[in-house]
Amino acid sequence: MTDYRGVIIEESLENKEILKKVKIISTKVEQVTDRHKTPWLSQWTLHTVKVQENEAREIAEEISQSLDSDHGGSWYADFKNDTHCYIIFRDKIFCIDRKNKEQHDEAKRYGISLGIPEYQVDFRPSV
Repeated sequence: MTDYRGVIIEESLENKEILKKVKIISTKVEQVTDRHKTPWLSQWTLHTVKVQENEAREIAEEISQSLDSDHGGSWYADFKNDTHCYIIFRDKIFCIDRKNKEQHDEAKRYGISLGIPEYQVDFRPSV
């Protein structure tokens, strides 16, 4: 069993209860710039988290329902292990084989269609 690791931006969550269900490994605060495309915020609080493999789907669903719905679905979260990656948008979850370029491209196109800047959805298969 391989745990997943990823990043959740605290400000992206309407309901922050999900943060109590994951293990927070580290936290970093970034000041928002024009490049972030979130002018309603002054900072992003990025939590690097660990999710147990047997809880990954359930946690992904809870994150999906917790993401901010007021700003056009312009948020996502992701976590990955050695073989798979969850890319989580409001009301849509991609569970991707980390070696599959087509699946990564589909998730990237979906994120861009929501208005997320292309540089932020730089999903790539692992080699």
